[in-house]
Amino acid sequence: MAPPRDHGKKRRGQVKEAALAEADALISLAPDALDNILVRLHIRDAVRTSVLSRAWRHRWEALPSLDLHFPCLGGDDGAPAGLGSLEGILLRCPARVRLFHAELDGPYAGRVHDWLFVLARRGVEILDLSFNDSFPTLPSSVFSCSRLTSLSLFGCAIPLLPAGFVAFPELRKLTLANVHLEDYGEYQLEEIIRTSPLLDYLVLTDVFIGGEYIREWVIRAPNLRHLTICSENYYGWILKDLTCLNSAVIDWFDNVVHNDFAKFLSGLVQVRKLLVVSFNAPIYDKEEQKFEANGEFQNALWTDGMCANLQVVQMTGINWRRNEMCFIELILSKARLLRALCISYGGNVVMSSEDAINELLTYKRASAEAQVLFKGKAEEYY
Repeated sequence: MAPPRDHGKKRRGQVKEAALAEADALISLAPDALDNILVRLHIRDAVRTSVLSRAWRHRWEALPSLDLHFPCLGGDDGAPAGLGSLEGILLRCPARVRLFHAELDGPYAGRVHDWLFVLARRGVEILDLSFNDSFPTLPSSVFSCSRLTSLSLFGCAIPLLPAGFVAFPELRKLTLANVHLEDYGEYQLEEIIRTSPLLDYLVLTDVFIGGEYIREWVIRAPNLRHLTICSENYYGWILKDLTCLNSAVIDWFDNVVHNDFAKFLSGLVQVRKLLVVSFNAPIYDKEEQKFEANGEFQNALWTDGMCANLQVVQMTGINWRRNEMCFIELILSKARLLRALCISYGGNVVMSSEDAINELLTYKRASAEAQVLFKGKAEEYY
């Protein structure tokens, strides 16, 4: 008697043959079409196509460009997925690297110098590095990545500019969050911004500058369209030549000196949309005496042309303090193109919302189109 046929095995063989036929048919596409498919895959999936058939074995190595993403896996190890194979990928595929994003911890942070050296030679355009617990000093090889269009750094110290540093001539987006600079590092940051002529997006969040003294330095970027500054302290920034600035986000700093505040506002002459978060710090004069927020304060701050194009202001997490109310009155009374002032309050209010709104209704408005929109409590900030 003949043994029963294994129909399941036969079907599996047929499926495998069909899959191989489809893979071989796919690889017969024009090279440009095939590249367009492969570059849309995560690099790990692109590498896995090498097991489809003999024809696919080395196809991914011919990609014209690479986008390399290595986010943290989470969990106990927190190791970035696939990062251990990075050297092998770069060795086998000589393509330019368009994008490199990695969240780095522990031993991987110490290998950044070698990676940056290779990435610079490959013409990396988008570089996004996050250091989640080690807070290393970034190697100076980052400044050799002269083709960058976007640079994002989180959780690291930025080294001094190397001798011979010229510029990031193609840089359009710069994001620095929780980074430290050495004493006089403000001038280094000023130089990076100044020598990036195409810069149109700048975010400085918790950028700490060493040294005992606050020194004025200039953010000069004639093509800048968006600016975010979030900081617990004032680090001397002065805004100049921001002729294209369209929007700004300011998470206000502590112990503002009113003359510095006036200089800062004067740099926002072109801004159309302004978001102010948690503006409740005391304002001081040069002798470190609290400066009374009143009409005199407004006149001291305002100069001709300040915020001349301002159309939308959003104030989030305010507590109806006198400085905040004075700032609201200042904007309403001076911004002639203002269309909307949106307000949400925080968790440490010093007066009732009803009293605050009644006071707001008494303020003069330079713009007949200006509306004050009350948004209630800003829960996300408290």
